[in-house]
Amino acid sequence: MANFLRLTQLILPWISIVFYPKRSFTRYLPVAILASILVGGMSALAVPYKWWRVDGGLKTKVFNDITFIMGPFFIGTLWIFHFAFGHLKRFIIMNLVIDGFFAFVFSYVLEKANIFKLINFKRIHIFLAYFSFSFIIYGFELLINRRR
Repeated sequence: MANFLRLTQLILPWISIVFYPKRSFTRYLPVAILASILVGGMSALAVPYKWWRVDGGLKTKVFNDITFIMGPFFIGTLWIFHFAFGHLKRFIIMNLVIDGFFAFVFSYVLEKANIFKLINFKRIHIFLAYFSFSFIIYGFELLINRRR
């Protein structure tokens, strides 16, 4: 069941890419990659600091991280930038809502489905990390746009 949910969270967001404009994809691809690297770094730090645990060992944890990062997080970043970049207030509101959903609803569901278990990390920490990442990647996109 857990692997089914992992694969679903990877594949389902990619279905929406059919409706995503090609021009926006190439424009916001670098920022989505940076966001994925940031979350990947946070996931790597989760091991030594025991922020969360994934049953099945390191192989399962890596699979779990990849399905989340390359699924809802990567595609979600693309969609957020498509709809909100250039409109800071809208960007902040969208990130508050979506990061709040990830931190307080989605992570709760995944924890109940035994995908992972939070240990030395709370849901508020997930929210604060993702929300702070949104400002980093927004600034990165502003820098890229200046060069264009």
